[in-house]
Amino acid sequence: MNARLSRTLLRSALAASLACLGLGGIAHADVTVISFGGANQAAQDKAFYQPYTASTGSRVIAGEYNGELARVSAMVQAGNVTWDVVEMESPELVRGCDEGLFEKLDYSRIGKTEDFLPEAVTPCGIGIFVWSTAIAYDADRLKEAPRGWTDFWDVNKIPGKRGLRKGAKYTLEFALLADGVPPEKVYETLATPAGVSRAFAKLDELKPHIVWWEAGAQPPQLLAAGDLVMSSAYNGRIAAARKEGRNLRIVWNGSIYDLDYWAIPVGTRQRDEAYRFIAFASRPEGQRVMAEEIAYGPTHKDAVGGMPAELAADLPTAPANLQGAFATDTEFWVEYGEDLEQRFNAWALR
Repeated sequence: MNARLSRTLLRSALAASLACLGLGGIAHADVTVISFGGANQAAQDKAFYQPYTASTGSRVIAGEYNGELARVSAMVQAGNVTWDVVEMESPELVRGCDEGLFEKLDYSRIGKTEDFLPEAVTPCGIGIFVWSTAIAYDADRLKEAPRGWTDFWDVNKIPGKRGLRKGAKYTLEFALLADGVPPEKVYETLATPAGVSRAFAKLDELKPHIVWWEAGAQPPQLLAAGDLVMSSAYNGRIAAARKEGRNLRIVWNGSIYDLDYWAIPVGTRQRDEAYRFIAFASRPEGQRVMAEEIAYGPTHKDAVGGMPAELAADLPTAPANLQGAFATDTEFWVEYGEDLEQRFNAWALR
């Protein structure tokens, strides 16, 4: 074998090694990213998935779920983790982090922590966006907007079916708001046996009029079909429906805001690729596109710069939209969530 051929073979072997390692601009391995589907996933596809593939050559294999921590737990405990990156709501993220289901993040592989909202930087998850659960209604059916959760519960004033997320989280808070508890006292009240009983008693009043939903895509669909007169809903899903020409509106008073996070399940075979994706998706450029596609607030401080005023005004983080709103108490749901969800499920079956 001559020297030139030997050098050529050596370079080919080195290139193949680099490809396996994902170095030097060579395409990385595919990465499986699980999120909440619907308009949320469509926005992520445009903001993160497609640009990531164009930049790295690595495919994003997108999947969806409804936020069940049990699905992550089952994979980790079985030692068969097929998800590389998972979108998590804050209470489930903290609980899963405490249970050892998610990697403790190395932020040197993601970005400068000072570039993000303080709430976005947690041990096991980096914030993707700020979102709200609020009242949504069809303005073609209701000429006067509901004023808050008291109106939501008033079936004599506003007849018709109401939609609520099937679960204790947010549903119990809204019940207490409807019963006259001020936002700043909701979690203090719900932390007592009397407060929990009060919330379920209020739900008893509305139960015959409730249509339960589980996936975020359902409220706008049910409202547009005329199956509901109003519903709790994720604000971004309603904004997406409005883009499609549906005359749906948001009532921000009494809304609850929170963050969603990227997390890496312990045991993924594509740990390095998971970090590459999360770092890419945490850049301000992609977060700005995400906000343009669906009305969720960015977590990177630079993402808001240059955003049109009319777009910023439609986000949960707009000052006017924060009036009467409050943040979910993550620690409350970490401490009490499992017991309250069990009680809710038993109540819902009665």
